[in-house]
Amino acid sequence: MVRRILINVTPTHQRIAITEDGRLAELFTQTPDSEHHVGNIYFGRVSKILQGMNAAFIDIGLDQDAFLHFSDVDSSLEEDHDDDGDDDEPTPTVSTVESSDVALRTAKAVPQKRLPTFSTKRSGEVTINLQPKQHVIVQVTREAYHQKGVRVTTKVGLTGRNVVLLPFDSSIGVSRKIQSGRERKRLRMSAREVLPESMGCIIRTAAAGLDPADVQHEFTSLLESWRDIEAEVRKSKEPRLLHEEAGIAHGVIRDLFKDDVAQVVVDDRKVYRDVKAYVERTAPHLRGKIELYTDNRPLFDTFSIEREVHQTHQRRVFLPSGGSIVIDHTEAMVVIDVNSGRASNEKTQENNAVKTNFEAAREIAKQLRLRDIGGMVMVDFIDMQVEENRRKLFNELRNEVARDRAKTVVYPLTQLGIMQLTRQRIRQSMAERTSDDCPLCFGTGKVQNPATTMSSIDRWLRNFRARTWKLRVTIKAHPYTVQYLQRNRSQSLLRWLRSYFLIVKLQGDDDMEAGQFIGLLPSGKDVTKEYI
Repeated sequence: MVRRILINVTPTHQRIAITEDGRLAELFTQTPDSEHHVGNIYFGRVSKILQGMNAAFIDIGLDQDAFLHFSDVDSSLEEDHDDDGDDDEPTPTVSTVESSDVALRTAKAVPQKRLPTFSTKRSGEVTINLQPKQHVIVQVTREAYHQKGVRVTTKVGLTGRNVVLLPFDSSIGVSRKIQSGRERKRLRMSAREVLPESMGCIIRTAAAGLDPADVQHEFTSLLESWRDIEAEVRKSKEPRLLHEEAGIAHGVIRDLFKDDVAQVVVDDRKVYRDVKAYVERTAPHLRGKIELYTDNRPLFDTFSIEREVHQTHQRRVFLPSGGSIVIDHTEAMVVIDVNSGRASNEKTQENNAVKTNFEAAREIAKQLRLRDIGGMVMVDFIDMQVEENRRKLFNELRNEVARDRAKTVVYPLTQLGIMQLTRQRIRQSMAERTSDDCPLCFGTGKVQNPATTMSSIDRWLRNFRARTWKLRVTIKAHPYTVQYLQRNRSQSLLRWLRSYFLIVKLQGDDDMEAGQFIGLLPSGKDVTKEYI
């Protein structure tokens, strides 16, 4: 499989596409005015603790308080760091979670009231040593979405290409993808030579086989960054940003540019120089794969993926055999409906359902990655009667999502043919990042039809006639409503003339919402509210 990273930069946005064998596999976008918080480290203050939610809300200086679940407090008994699936050295067992003051590495706070607790399956009840108004260092792990603020953790980590520095954790974890026992031991020893006793790390897959000096150099750089953060903490009294995560291009190159990537193509000279400089510092053996694109033709058109990018904004996605999937977003979940479309060449309905469902499973796994859909997802597959086919479909979707870097869990088909899955939510989905609620339907996808608006106008005219003997009135409405009234003159204008002795003039206004209208006297006075 040939993998490429394509970086397209314009004055209005930056797009990064990951392609596999020429097909779009992942897409990242960023606009200059958009805020990205994942990875940022903040000096925060506990606003309130809600024992019933097993969570605290942290003021980090943003418009909305951050959400800190008790399971995300450092030193908890259920602590579990991972990177590509890492296993950590065992850490000493403790009976309580350290206070936020300990997270700042100062002195333990004296409890002023009963501390909150958190029940875990592994260790039972754990005491959370957090109190309102305490200061705490937190790192954002999930972007805000809908009405929910960002999610944070006190398990702070500084991410490099080869390692993740854990300032508040003394354990050393190694990626499970590094399978050689000798290599794992070598990397752990290399890390111990550099790290202070109180700090730990996660050694990422990219570190395998590297010279110890290269890994230690990255440790030194991350330690210097952490010392700078500590210096900022000592000067801080109010919630504020301590460390800002690098931009999207830097993050993608850091996390995804590995030996299996054949080519990185950048169409902007400044970004090209930044990427080149970073790779020369961290992975010089890969610098020859970075190319500057100078052709006048758009980069995504040259690699034939612009149409696939456009499709990520569409509600309906068509399948090879003529079927389709329809993706709808609700407040609580994403619902995907699978349709068979035009008649298939298969001889039986069961075979047709199997063919369409398997195509849909592959496309759904792809769209989840492309659109960065997170949370609960419900898929309504076409009904299949054979249990073996139902089981194979479950395995097919599970195998397809296994390639996803975001943790995804798939559950078997229910009796109604619904397959449930959950996908790790880190940032807003593509739909949330690139669209707003419609000002006409307010995000419902429906607007009041003109027949209903005509009934409202009729009631208004009846009240108008009952309270005044004026003969003329102007109704201003959306052009869509005006066209409907003109097409149905016998039911609107002529009937109003006969029934109410009113000459009604229609006036279209593009700025008006569907379902809205205004009543005007010949003088131009707005009398809508007087006769509502």
